[in-house]
Amino acid sequence: MSDDADVTELPSTASLLDAAVAALGGSRRAGQARMADAVTGAIDAERHLAVQAGTGTGKSLAYLVPAIRHAQATGTTVVVSTATIALQRQLVGRDLPRLADALEGMLPHRPTFAIQKGRGNYLCLNKIAAADAPEDEALLDEADVGWLGRQVKRVRDWAQETESGDRDDLEPGVPDKVWRTVSVSSRECLGRNRCPHGEDCFAELARARTADVDVVVTNHALLAIDALSDAAVLPEHDVVIVDEAHELDGRITSVATEQITGTALKQAATRAGKLKARGDTELVEAAEAWADYAVTLGDGRWTSVDDHTRTLLVGLRDAVWDLRGHVADAPQGEASDDPERHAERMNLSNHLLELHDALVRILTVFEVEDPTEQDDVVWLAVDERRGAALTVAPLSVAELLAGRLFAENTVVLTSATLALGGRFDAMAATWGLAKGAWDSLDVGTPFDPRSSAILYVAKSLPLPGRAGLDETVLDEIHDLVLAAGGRTLGLFSSKRAARQAADALRPRLPFDVLLQGDDATGALVDRFAADEHTCLFGTLTLWQGVDVPGPSCSQVIIDRIPFPRPDDPLLQARKEAADAAGRNGFMEVAATHAALLLAQGTGRLLRSVTDRGVVSVLDPRLVTKRYGSFLRASIPRYWETTDGQVARGALKRLVTGAKK
Repeated sequence: MSDDADVTELPSTASLLDAAVAALGGSRRAGQARMADAVTGAIDAERHLAVQAGTGTGKSLAYLVPAIRHAQATGTTVVVSTATIALQRQLVGRDLPRLADALEGMLPHRPTFAIQKGRGNYLCLNKIAAADAPEDEALLDEADVGWLGRQVKRVRDWAQETESGDRDDLEPGVPDKVWRTVSVSSRECLGRNRCPHGEDCFAELARARTADVDVVVTNHALLAIDALSDAAVLPEHDVVIVDEAHELDGRITSVATEQITGTALKQAATRAGKLKARGDTELVEAAEAWADYAVTLGDGRWTSVDDHTRTLLVGLRDAVWDLRGHVADAPQGEASDDPERHAERMNLSNHLLELHDALVRILTVFEVEDPTEQDDVVWLAVDERRGAALTVAPLSVAELLAGRLFAENTVVLTSATLALGGRFDAMAATWGLAKGAWDSLDVGTPFDPRSSAILYVAKSLPLPGRAGLDETVLDEIHDLVLAAGGRTLGLFSSKRAARQAADALRPRLPFDVLLQGDDATGALVDRFAADEHTCLFGTLTLWQGVDVPGPSCSQVIIDRIPFPRPDDPLLQARKEAADAAGRNGFMEVAATHAALLLAQGTGRLLRSVTDRGVVSVLDPRLVTKRYGSFLRASIPRYWETTDGQVARGALKRLVTGAKK
């Protein structure tokens, strides 16, 4: 990067922000200006910062302007990490290009930017060239083989014409099962110098475009890989801005999670057999013995194992390791005589190492007798169709983040939902931020929740049970939706509850009730937004992924407080570990989990300054239990009532007002 200048010679953040806002046709927002100043101060002081910025604040500009200013002053790159593809596209496709236009004449050079994704998002030319058919074809039903083959052929045809190789550019998209046959993970990748297609590699070309730019936009998963691995994945940087920071813990946990299945082991053995590597039959036998045994066991967490189970796992570990040795033992001259075959050999060797390390990690857990002292959590899940999956995940990622992300960078974390219970402490603890090492700021929202919306808690309803939605709850939903004239987003704690509500209410309501799963989620949201008398019912992804301003979403119904399921092995393990350490595991894990989702779910209602509506929570515990005040303090400060007549009256007035 060139043309960098001393920061004191550059225009102030305030003047750059004013110029950007004016060029974009906007108006000054107090919260945005406060946030931009705070981000600038944090970067200059090299001090971590957590910022809660509600919908409508304009937080993207509030961190992009200071980021660009710092990059041009120091000649470094700033990394911006997001949780969702939608936000990445917004930043790279809209916000940054417009910002570059607005600031070009005020800075040493036109602001530059690029996007960087993980290797798994790009086609692997080596895998396309080497594979004649889907590698898991032998494990599929005959009917699935033809479908999978057609989908893979379509992707390979696309590979001949695409310039990016980016999965997001493939229209229409393909399921994960298909994409896995044409892509590799970072650990499976041979590396540019060893791969026969290294010079043309889509992932490498995309990475090259990130060199010497002011801002690199990436995702939390790649940020985690960069922080946790010894090799640099992202460009050299000293400042990281984490948007959608409420997702950071979950995404880092996902990256650090490994899984063992009989299918994956057999696929690896099949690939080894094609390479004529000795040891493939031994792995197949060990995998089949494991798979046949595992499906007889129950779901749940494993804190210890009996001798028979340990023997099977050790057998798998040793079979995988032995096979890797045979696979890696390439015939002399293969690299030059048959580079495609040699590349497949190296790729499989890397994959087998990944499986081996996962098994070692699982066995290591059982060497610690006290479950509360185990660093990882292991659990088994049995599916009738897919068989048994043994998973290992970190009990906490706080130490990983503290030692690898926060120790080496100045980090700004922002989201609309960070101050759970009115404080940032809960989120800071999950990230591993040490007390006294960070600052926080809540810049609020341009909306006025108390005058724009009502929080109605149906105090008279029965407590939620496991038998599904009570008839009185279904009646309550019916009356609320009728009062709202449709225009309702129903957020349910399970697919079963969402379907029960849809099936029960469709015959009783004069409005369309869309149900998540009946079509692509994006298509359902579009239909919901287009017809203001339509309802949309669904589960978790709708709690965080719906942005429908205007009258189409005048009511959000939440069937119950979204506590984690009691059979969630990872969250339950975290709760037990907190209790064992003398902390309140329920509040630290379950209540925090629920508060975060409630904040996200209730946040679907007010998406513009003119929006009005009602959030209806059909779980009386929100006002009858002691933890209810913590949960209510985590969501926007709506005007509150437990009177159903008041809520329905307000909804009816909104309908009447819309008709005028």
